[in-house]
Amino acid sequence: MYKTIVLAYDGSESGQRALLDCQEIGQWSQARLHLVAVMVPPMAMVAVDAWAFSPTVESDERAHYQTVLDGGLQRLRAAGLEAQGEVVAGNAVDEIVRVATAVHADLIVLGHKHLEGWAARWWRGASVSQSLIEFAPCNVLIVITP
Repeated sequence: MYKTIVLAYDGSESGQRALLDCQEIGQWSQARLHLVAVMVPPMAMVAVDAWAFSPTVESDERAHYQTVLDGGLQRLRAAGLEAQGEVVAGNAVDEIVRVATAVHADLIVLGHKHLEGWAARWWRGASVSQSLIEFAPCNVLIVITP
């Protein structure tokens, strides 16, 4: 039985589906839920959009992720579940694994959307869900959005 579940949550359609599945599993197992929203590291944002950098970029981005995270937490708590969460910055796989290890998670849940065509898959490379399976300290449930 799962006692602690980490949900990698970004508010996307696949993230919403993962949230609903996580809610059901949490209600069934009476697990503690820990949501984690992983934002791109501030220096990576500068490298991509150096011409558009402003001192408020990081705080604006963190505020956006916090809003998304708070929405997910509100939904879980309204369903009577014990849920907490945090916004972190860094490599998504590294941060999800770090949080799962820190909270002694029994299960990591995340959403995944299939990419259309071979070119999109090639361009994107290995997905977070593919990489996470290799490094996770516990079971991983990948919720597929067609």
